Amino acid sequence: MLHRMEVQIFGTPKSADTRKAQRFFAERRIRVHFVDLAQRAAAPGELRRFVQKFGIDGILDRHSRRFVELGLAAASYGEERWLQLLADEPLLLRQPLVRSGTQLTVGAAEATWKEWVGR
Repeated sequence: MLHRMEVQIFGTPKSADTRKAQRFFAERRIRVHFVDLAQRAAAPGELRRFVQKFGIDGILDRHSRRFVELGLAAASYGEERWLQLLADEPLLLRQPLVRSGTQLTVGAAEATWKEWVGR
C-alpha cells in the first residue's frame, strides 16, 4: 500500500520543517510532489481545504517575516480576503502544508505522518 501512497508538500526549501517532511517521506520511499511556495503559490481551492480543517489561524504564520513586512498585525479580514491574500502571498503560510488524499497536516506533524504510513 505504501508504494501507492503519494503526498503533496507545500513549503519552501528554507523551511526546516518543510525539509523534515520531505526527508520523512523520502526515507519511506513515498512519492512526494513538492510545491515550492517561493516559486508558485498554492491554488485557492487547495488552500480552502486546509482552512476548512484548521481555520485561517491554523494555517497563517503570524510570526513570519512577510506577515510583519506587510503590517498585518492589526488586520481583521474575512475568510475570503485571507484566502486571497494567502494565495497572493504564500510566505504567510505556516509550513509545510502536507496533503495525502483527504488527510491534511500543517507544520511538522511527524506523529500524524507515521499514522498515515502505518509506522
